[in-house]
Amino acid sequence: MYELTNSVVVLPDTPGGTRASLRVPHRGPQVVAHASGRPWLIGHWAAGEVVVGGAGDVRIAVHGFSPVDAGRLAAVAARVRAPADLDRLARTLPGSAHLIASIGGRVRFQGSVSGFRPVFTALLDGVAVASDRADALAAMIGADPDEDLLAVHIACGQLMPPLAERSWWRGVERVPPDSYLQFTADRARVVRWWRPPEPALPLQVGAWRLREALEEAVAWRKPMLGAVSADLSGGMDSTSLCFLAAARTPDLITFRRDDGSAINDDPRYASRAAGLLVRARHLELGGAPPVFAPPYELPDTESPHTMTRGITTTRYQVRWLVERGATLHLAGHGADEVFTGSASYLHTLIRRKPLTALRHLRVHRALGRWPLLPTVAGLWSDRTLAEWWRACADGLGCPTPRDIPDLAWGSPLPTTPWATPDVVSTARRVLRDTAAEVWPLAGDRGQHETVISVRYAGVVLRQLVRDFAAGGLRLDLPYLDDRVVEAALAVRVHERFDPWLFKPLLAAAMRGRVPDFILNRRTKGDYEETVIRDQRRHVPDLLDLFADSALAARGLIDVDALRAGLHAQPSPESDDPSASLEMTLGCEMWLRQTGSVRRDDPGRTGPPADAGVPVA
Repeated sequence: MYELTNSVVVLPDTPGGTRASLRVPHRGPQVVAHASGRPWLIGHWAAGEVVVGGAGDVRIAVHGFSPVDAGRLAAVAARVRAPADLDRLARTLPGSAHLIASIGGRVRFQGSVSGFRPVFTALLDGVAVASDRADALAAMIGADPDEDLLAVHIACGQLMPPLAERSWWRGVERVPPDSYLQFTADRARVVRWWRPPEPALPLQVGAWRLREALEEAVAWRKPMLGAVSADLSGGMDSTSLCFLAAARTPDLITFRRDDGSAINDDPRYASRAAGLLVRARHLELGGAPPVFAPPYELPDTESPHTMTRGITTTRYQVRWLVERGATLHLAGHGADEVFTGSASYLHTLIRRKPLTALRHLRVHRALGRWPLLPTVAGLWSDRTLAEWWRACADGLGCPTPRDIPDLAWGSPLPTTPWATPDVVSTARRVLRDTAAEVWPLAGDRGQHETVISVRYAGVVLRQLVRDFAAGGLRLDLPYLDDRVVEAALAVRVHERFDPWLFKPLLAAAMRGRVPDFILNRRTKGDYEETVIRDQRRHVPDLLDLFADSALAARGLIDVDALRAGLHAQPSPESDDPSASLEMTLGCEMWLRQTGSVRRDDPGRTGPPADAGVPVA
């Protein structure tokens, strides 16, 4: 049976939960018990990744990475009488972690508001169980892959939440990131506890609060052994983390890859920044495998990987850093989703602050060359979010509209050119079904878009974290910490997305801590030339993989159309197939891996071992 690592299964405090523990897909697991002595948390986790504190019949666990200690959890446990009493701790807990509580027979299990720490649930012989990984539950209940979801991702490439958050296993459900799962006896229900803050703070006030949140997010991230490394690309996101980390980490290692196109100016900015980080050790990686290089293997069965082009490069980078003593790596991933957005905020702004909206609109029209009439139509459109999803369904298989103002709920969904007609038909049905389930996550359209973008980043980037962990390197992404996300969301949307400035909120927060030449930068490193070149270089390898395609065997892709797409010359009139290729490649690897996984083995057959984490 496929052995899952770095995951936790959460069980109810019932005899049914004890029976379910025998089906957990781990051998020699770590176990934490309820106050009753029944198994509560079962799995494998790194040292320090689970902290437990308790008082009376209450146990509180933090699963992930947070500076909270067992003493603080015990003090909170002494005051808790019901699952809702944990809201206060949940709203102040720093870091990136699950919050799990056992309270006199009831259980609360919640992840992060970005979805980076997810919660999944399923029924096993009538007993509700939960985990941070969908494939752990799929192994327990003998679930099959969801081929409808496979079809829609092949047809459309990458999708936004809630569809992007859906479990890839039938019978396994994902809890929304703004909610927690509550067990009462053997039953579970979903309770919404979080809503995005009202974006009311002026930029300077919000920047001060964001700076505090970022400083705290970086300050406590220290490995028990080894060194801290951090990306230093020359961009604002990663460079800001380097300067914050260097203030408290004298042996910091900064890292950058030697790649990019001839017009990429990242190296110049990174070199200038490195010259000011005088105590850090600066490393530059050359000779890494190019993107789309084989082998095309990923033994991860939870879901298809969405960033498949860089898998081999990432593995090489991780090995390289570990050999040089790094055990914790900081990266700026997630900052784009937190600090940038489309012009969709204008749809709300023009109704609340029309003069401000018109000033912003003038810049957006100039930059995007938007025609007047479609712009006015987009601003005054009353299409609902559900109607947008239905329009995406109706538009599948049609040419993607071009040169339209970016004012809708999202960008139009392109259709993968090698998706079969049956797949496109299935995708239309799934998109229409999704339309019946959606609602705006905030009253301001720009705020809604940010929450959606952050939640999408949580889905994608947790896969990257697992890639690093498989190589022995912990990857931390401070921009996706709940407290950092909330600090950003509290700032007025039109000041966060000022079209005259690049990431104005982050720049204001880091002013005085990061050099002005980084914060005032108006360019962004260009890597597309390299990506296109390397993709073409590896077309024969990709075609070899798809010669006996598991997707094609199920009628999900047309290999002849895929071959034509890989050989086609890009043009301004056609969609860039790179995102579709990455998702198709991820689905192919996932389907091959899940086909080799046996889920008929219930795992362990004996009772769980003694609890492996002390309770304060």
